[in-house]
Amino acid sequence: MDDQGFDRLDRQLVQALMIDGRAAFSRLAAVLGTTDQTVIRRYRRLRGAGLLRVLGLPVGDRVGLYESRLRIQCVPGAAPVIADALARRPDTGWVKIFSGGTEVGCLVSSRTWEDHEALLLRKLPRTQHVTGVSAQSMLHRYTGGANRRLGLAELSEEQIEALEPPPVSTDEDTVRLDDWDHAMLAVLARDGRAGYPELAKATGRSESTVRRRVDHLRRSGALAFDVEVLPVHLGYRTEAALAATVAPSDLAEIGRALAGHPQVPFVAATTGAANLAASVLCRDQRDLYTYMTEGIGALKAVRRLEVLPVLRHVKRAGLLSDGSRLFDAPR
Repeated sequence: MDDQGFDRLDRQLVQALMIDGRAAFSRLAAVLGTTDQTVIRRYRRLRGAGLLRVLGLPVGDRVGLYESRLRIQCVPGAAPVIADALARRPDTGWVKIFSGGTEVGCLVSSRTWEDHEALLLRKLPRTQHVTGVSAQSMLHRYTGGANRRLGLAELSEEQIEALEPPPVSTDEDTVRLDDWDHAMLAVLARDGRAGYPELAKATGRSESTVRRRVDHLRRSGALAFDVEVLPVHLGYRTEAALAATVAPSDLAEIGRALAGHPQVPFVAATTGAANLAASVLCRDQRDLYTYMTEGIGALKAVRRLEVLPVLRHVKRAGLLSDGSRLFDAPR
């Protein structure tokens, strides 16, 4: 077991769940070469200790959400209060305080444009101690969610192939969610591995209907299963947000290139002068420097790069985080 309490089987289980967060325990056990009970015990230990959680989250551009990446400047000392208030909103996906302590970053996902506009034009500008707000609309995600692996390389290619979920098709138009879908997603946002009986109870539908709906939402790219684990437990102690400026003709190529970097769990095209946003996880600051000079630095099409070290994570993927626990242990 390493100094963070994750041994090799724990890391294998984390990587397996990042590939398919709803894979049956029996399937996970078969791929990992162990017993069902061993996998169940490991999962329950990690989840009960607040070290890991699987979340089922809607994919914004597939379900018609209005998403913006916000940077909020504030007076010294106000960032924790503003970040806490944003974290408690149901429409924020993550909230970070950047190094320096006078800037907060967050992702806002609203069901309607009116709600989105109200936050950007009326609520935030009038918030005491906020000195500036910039917003970039999310145009296209190159990675993130269920595709994220956090640089883990504990599984063989054969094991990864055995766990890969069915391919996603985005050929159809935006998926329209109804009230039953929202009720189901509310459960999955707390526990992506919630059983079909629980989902059926929450929606008032039959288990078979719920099962078919989950399968449809996954296959259409409207629902993704993410694994929340504190990066420090996987050996990553330095995190930063990147804002890069790329020529429009090179944007797709650079976005796909960054998506292939193991240090990058998230990258997306955005509006604004800095038209590419990304998050990067590194072992330490020396590793971050190496990535800046030899990773993204090797991509000549990147004309300008801003690096914002993350001082504190207040919310991750819809969950409050105190820096040591991801969520309250299950009762």
